[in-house]
Amino acid sequence: MALWHQLQQLDSRYLEQVDQLYDDTFPMEIRQYLSQWIESHDWDAVAANVSLATVRFHELLSKLDEHYGRLSVGNNFLLQHNIRKIKRNLQEQFQEFPVYMAMIISNSLKEERKILEMAIKTQEHAASSQSSAAMEKQKQLDNQVNDLKKKVQETEQDIQVLEDLQDEYDFRRKTLQSRIELEMNVETAKEFQREEMMIKEMFFRLNKMREVVVNELVNLLKLADHIQFMLISVEIPEWKRRQQMACIGGPPNACLDQLQSWFTALAECLQQTRQQLNKLQELVLKFSYDNDPITLGMSTLQEQALTLFKNVLVNSIVVERQPCMPTHPQRPLVLKTGVQFTVKLRLLVKLPELNCQLKVTAAFDNDLNEKNTVKGSRRFNILGTSTKVMNMEESNGCLTAEFRHLQLKEAKSVGSRTNEAPLLIMEELHFISFDTQLNQPGLCIDLKTTSLPVVVISHISQLPSAWASILWYNMLCTDSQNLPFFLNPPPMKWGELAKVLSWQFSSITKRGLSADQLSMLADKLLGPEAQGDPEKLVLWTKFNKSASEKATCFWLWIDGILDLIKRYLLNIWNDGLIMGFIRKEKERTLLQDKKPGTFLLRFSETCREGGITITWVENLQNGEPQIHSVKPYTKADLVSISFPDVIQNYTLLAVNNTPENPLLYLYPDIPKDVVFGRYYSTPDDEKMDVDKPICPYVGRWILPVSDNPATRPSDCMSPGVFGDPELKNRDSGMDTVVTTY
Repeated sequence: MALWHQLQQLDSRYLEQVDQLYDDTFPMEIRQYLSQWIESHDWDAVAANVSLATVRFHELLSKLDEHYGRLSVGNNFLLQHNIRKIKRNLQEQFQEFPVYMAMIISNSLKEERKILEMAIKTQEHAASSQSSAAMEKQKQLDNQVNDLKKKVQETEQDIQVLEDLQDEYDFRRKTLQSRIELEMNVETAKEFQREEMMIKEMFFRLNKMREVVVNELVNLLKLADHIQFMLISVEIPEWKRRQQMACIGGPPNACLDQLQSWFTALAECLQQTRQQLNKLQELVLKFSYDNDPITLGMSTLQEQALTLFKNVLVNSIVVERQPCMPTHPQRPLVLKTGVQFTVKLRLLVKLPELNCQLKVTAAFDNDLNEKNTVKGSRRFNILGTSTKVMNMEESNGCLTAEFRHLQLKEAKSVGSRTNEAPLLIMEELHFISFDTQLNQPGLCIDLKTTSLPVVVISHISQLPSAWASILWYNMLCTDSQNLPFFLNPPPMKWGELAKVLSWQFSSITKRGLSADQLSMLADKLLGPEAQGDPEKLVLWTKFNKSASEKATCFWLWIDGILDLIKRYLLNIWNDGLIMGFIRKEKERTLLQDKKPGTFLLRFSETCREGGITITWVENLQNGEPQIHSVKPYTKADLVSISFPDVIQNYTLLAVNNTPENPLLYLYPDIPKDVVFGRYYSTPDDEKMDVDKPICPYVGRWILPVSDNPATRPSDCMSPGVFGDPELKNRDSGMDTVVTTY
């Protein structure tokens, strides 16, 4: 990624450092216009060579001429004027000393890289220690699993040695006994005595070998028990927690492949160990004796191996992909009645003999008990194919079952729910359970798992509030059976909530929220006196409830802005052009020292459905700066005109209807056409279309227009805020300007 583009993604504290690198000697506009060309050259080498510096200087002037020529097509008079001025200044300062320009560019690039490295280190420092610890733990578990495999193979070899030794012992013992019966005399007595001593010595070796094998099995099962504990008590809960975070927009690091590898290896080792115990049982049937190590430890070993094998299988079935409506993939766990949803299971023990052997049945709110039941909650029936057979996927060989066509239908109950239910519909939690049974000779195991709690809605307008419940629950609770959670929802620390809010933006766009943006949200939610304290507690009612009918709750305000970005502002949000969340007081502080025409974009704090406004600075006749904001643009407005077009064409009308565009520079001082130009709409008359039908009407387009605040009576509007202008098109909130072509 280009250095200049990476810098633009940083927080404002780093952007301010970048801003200090440039002045009138070498203005930031050149860095912006020619970023790709500048970064394609080695300016250290240029600064060391006068001839090369001269060549690069004239190339830079030529690049500016090219950029100037492109602007002439769009009649960007002000921007053209600025480029001419920049070019004259460059010629005056560097015509005789091009090496000096190369040195300035070289130093600026070095400082930019330092700023970027500092930002990256700051961001990565917190995660580095956790990452290294996780890698070390994974490496340790890998080593333990490999050690278990090695022990199983060593035991297999020792059992084979034991079998050979026992066969030899049995053969020689029986042979000697037969010879004694047939050939016993004075001459053979000594020979038989020596043979008996050798057989007795072989028995001691046989007994010792049996002790060794039993001890190997004991140690092997002890290691398997430890690995199983790590998988079931540590790794699976951690994976489930990561999955919870991924469901609500967090990092998507919930891959199951490594867990499947460990579970499968453990199950295969335990299966082989059980076979080894069966082999030892066969050896015991052939030959046993008092205090036989195998006989003494066999029942304990068999029971332990079977218990471990069962536990591995019981805990290996997981919900790989939580219930989700395909129409809303970024908001899983919210289901609407009558709308299909999908859910996918995986068995982490990938044994070929299990393929097509497990028939899984899905059930809704099954096996509820008094502890996890909320009185008056709705009941639902599952429609569609609620039974699936687990089979191996062709792509990766995983043993899965995917339910693709499930629906929910409310089961009508007798009586009025309104008087019984203590929770709102959007706070009711339910779960889907999945049951199957593994049947093998001498083995029957019930396997069961449940989804994370889901919220069931009956109308799509309930989705935002339902999603708020999903966010709150998954950040604060890991018990999938805690359905009464919202009877007394615990508060959340602001530091945790800030992460969740940022995830909501990064999951649907390419940008999360910066520290400055989160600071404004903290002030709005907690009050400025809290100073964004990450330990400060936020109540559920403060997050998702309104203080009054007219007030907008915090979450619905955020959700409206998310929807506005997704529908109409995605490109310019991803480019970092929207400051977004900023207090009006700070907005004034940022703009008052900037040159006239500097503007920034922020989200309205009062529009429930999401609104964005433009705030700019102008100088009064006495030189005092005055800040103005236009009435927020909502989704209803942006249906008719794109927001970049609003910025391009926004016009103020004075008393004599003289038009002027007050929006010149995006904060801090970037010409608006540089950053928004590629998103401007092209008029239809500029599109070449030889087959375009002849239209009998005069063409028209929409322009955003306001009266100049200096010409309006002071009692018609709030200070510095543009209200509704005298509009010809009241429905759209904008003037319709007619033009011919």
